[in-house]
Amino acid sequence: MWKPNQPGSNSPSTPEPVRPTPAASPNYEASPTRQASVGSATPASAVPTGEQATIGKSLIVKGELTGSESLYIDGKVEGAINLPGNRVTVGRNGQVAANIVAREVVVLGKVRGNCQASDRVDIRSEGSLTGDVIAARISIEDGAFFKGGIDIRKPGGTDLKGGTATSAATPGPEPVTTQA
Repeated sequence: MWKPNQPGSNSPSTPEPVRPTPAASPNYEASPTRQASVGSATPASAVPTGEQATIGKSLIVKGELTGSESLYIDGKVEGAINLPGNRVTVGRNGQVAANIVAREVVVLGKVRGNCQASDRVDIRSEGSLTGDVIAARISIEDGAFFKGGIDIRKPGGTDLKGGTATSAATPGPEPVTTQA
């Protein structure tokens, strides 16, 4: 029987490999592309670009966020978020007061603003969204809070512009002409 302090046996057979610990912000999205293996070394493997930026709990961002990678928000963001080809995830501690333009929006925290997604908007059971939604698909779990309008657009029917979702969601009144 082998004992850890036994002399003469310096190396145990097949040591357990050191696995990197996941980032402080776990990916709460269950996706078919993500493998269901314990101890996966790449927690952001469900993100198509392979990159995911994180705004931590203690961070406050005021202004416009643009980029070409997915974003996980666990802090506070005020302004505009424009990531048209990527996922924006608002974590449980996240508080967002911004219009969001993305491929996919997942809400676990609080969002005040309009969401425009080329694919889908997903409001989880602990999430809260106050604002209008423009998306091809929307999912609202039991227990989630939503207040606003929903505009379902066919995929590929409209392109996402860097502007706010309100301009597309609330068109102005059409002029009325009468002939005598």
